Amino acid sequence: MIRSFQILAAFALIAVLMVTASCSKQGTEHTHDPNVDYYTCSMHPTVKSHDPKGKCPICNMPLIPVYKKTGTTNTPTAQPQGHDHAAMLAGQPTGKGISEDHTSDFFVPTNRQQQIGVTYAAVERKPLRSTIRAVGKVGFNLQQHWDYVARVEGYVEKLFVFSRGEVVEKGQPLLTIYSPDLLTTQRELVNLLRLRDEARAKDSKSAVSSMDGLIESAKFRLSQWNLTDKQIAELEQTRKPQEVLTLYSPFKGVVQDLIVNQGRKAMVGDHLVDVADLSVVWVWAEFYQEELALIKKDLPVTITTSAYPNEKFTGKIVLVDPFMNEATRTGRVRFDIDNPDFKLRPDMYVNVELGLDAGEGMAVPISAVMPTGKHNIVFVDKGAGKLEPRFVELGRKFGDDYAVVSGLKETDRVVASANFLIDAEAKIQGALKSW
Repeated sequence: MIRSFQILAAFALIAVLMVTASCSKQGTEHTHDPNVDYYTCSMHPTVKSHDPKGKCPICNMPLIPVYKKTGTTNTPTAQPQGHDHAAMLAGQPTGKGISEDHTSDFFVPTNRQQQIGVTYAAVERKPLRSTIRAVGKVGFNLQQHWDYVARVEGYVEKLFVFSRGEVVEKGQPLLTIYSPDLLTTQRELVNLLRLRDEARAKDSKSAVSSMDGLIESAKFRLSQWNLTDKQIAELEQTRKPQEVLTLYSPFKGVVQDLIVNQGRKAMVGDHLVDVADLSVVWVWAEFYQEELALIKKDLPVTITTSAYPNEKFTGKIVLVDPFMNEATRTGRVRFDIDNPDFKLRPDMYVNVELGLDAGEGMAVPISAVMPTGKHNIVFVDKGAGKLEPRFVELGRKFGDDYAVVSGLKETDRVVASANFLIDAEAKIQGALKSW
């Protein structure tokens, strides 16, 4: 009997345990919120699950609930999370659907915002300034650049400069050319001057007038052969033809190129010597087409170079090329830069900084703007966890801000980070149409 009693007791214990487990299971099932339709991922709204503790199979983030009827997401109202449930309900869609501009308010609890790293920034009125940077290339100032070309046949008799890079002063002799043709023309001028003097002595006005015309023609021919007005006046005074033609530097500069040697024959059109004034250089830089509208003549510019890291060179815009580069879609801009010590050298690469000032205007941080391709959207803080997606019209970019044309006012506070997660929340809740 004792053994039979023990067997009966064991069966009774097993029955009790089975009933307890069944009750526990039923209790667990009843903890599931009946208002929840399914669970989804804020980053991947296509994911749907009925497991409240499930995770997204794509990004492994915890799933959030989507409630029945209203389609809202967030923590169940039956389980307080330390936030205002009245505000939560006020932030839920009303069931009227998306408004005419395809947006409506939605709700993201404060603790949820903290979890995904939401920060805010104020829309404010401020000076709209920006700096445009580009790489430039130093070039010659063609207004102060002279190429000497032989205009008369002759021979290079003597050089006064011997290599590229030599600094020359204004009026310094560069080389001399012996030319029989030039000597003959000078003698003709001297003879014409003598004949005019004889005609004046005889008081023959017609002869003097005729000689004056011939003399001017001879002077013009000599000037075309690179004789200066001073040299012609000296010949007219001394009446002594020179066997050689001396070429002088027209300004203080640097010998850019020296093509001839002493004793070499020079034919008409032969290149002899180049002189460049580097006290003012040209810098060419290229800018994108959206930047060209801001670039105006006479705007100041700052130039820096790795060759002189602690120095800045200043100048201004002189020319904005109206033609675009077809390959790069850029336009060239020319700056005149003072270079008294010849530190900036032709073909040197430099950094160009152009400061632009568009006055004062309303601005919003770039990080607060969600570009959709068709519209620009910002999320405006309405307080107590409620957010409003709003379409805005933006102007140009100024540093870290956009100029605001319309859609925001100075007192607005906007989401400045985690915009993509907020955007996903808005689409899940139906507050923002998916583009």
